[in-house]
Amino acid sequence: MSGYAIAERDVPSQRERGDTADVRVTIDRNAGCERLEQRIMRFAPGRSQPRRLDTKQEVLYVASGTGALHLEGMPHALEPDMGAYVAAGESYEVENSGPEELVLVSVLAPQELPPGEQRQVTVRYADRPALPASPNREFRFLVDHEAGCHDVTQFVGVIPPGRAPLHSHIYDEIVYVIEGEGILHMNDRESPLGPGSCVHLPPLHEHSLENTGDAPMRVLGVFHPSGDPASRA
Repeated sequence: MSGYAIAERDVPSQRERGDTADVRVTIDRNAGCERLEQRIMRFAPGRSQPRRLDTKQEVLYVASGTGALHLEGMPHALEPDMGAYVAAGESYEVENSGPEELVLVSVLAPQELPPGEQRQVTVRYADRPALPASPNREFRFLVDHEAGCHDVTQFVGVIPPGRAPLHSHIYDEIVYVIEGEGILHMNDRESPLGPGSCVHLPPLHEHSLENTGDAPMRVLGVFHPSGDPASRA
């Protein structure tokens, strides 16, 4: 696996008959990512067709819009900057209360461990503590072991202007740029990044995310196996 970066807008969308969502599969096996699959789902107002997970689990992030996640018939409010967790074997529908699109960033992953007793379906960014990550960066966990998800970790990271040294992780990671402009340094190449950019960072693969703007860059990260996004290989 050599790493991969693409803009959401450069991926064709698909919509199932009768559904409310345009879906773009941005990162999967075709991009060299064997265990994780990232999808950007844009829901029009209304209620979607049911979605059922079999052997995989799913972590969701609300990029914009409001609505509800109807998980096994129970509604859970959705709002921007919120993570959500759907375990293997569960089914759900997404309701967009409108009038704007409801945009969800989805990552599918194999489920090896069942949900813990402290299972949480949704987690608000504002309710999670900010944790340090060098140099001068911070992150907040959304869906992780504290939410009952033991196989993958979902977090939002804040990157100040500037560039960190090249580094790598022991886990397999998928990144989505929420806001900000920058450059991905990887494979001796520089790839421009902006809102909607999607990145695959394979294990032990050196990379660096540079924020070229004047304001903080915010990124969504999901990695397997679960752990600490501040760790380095």
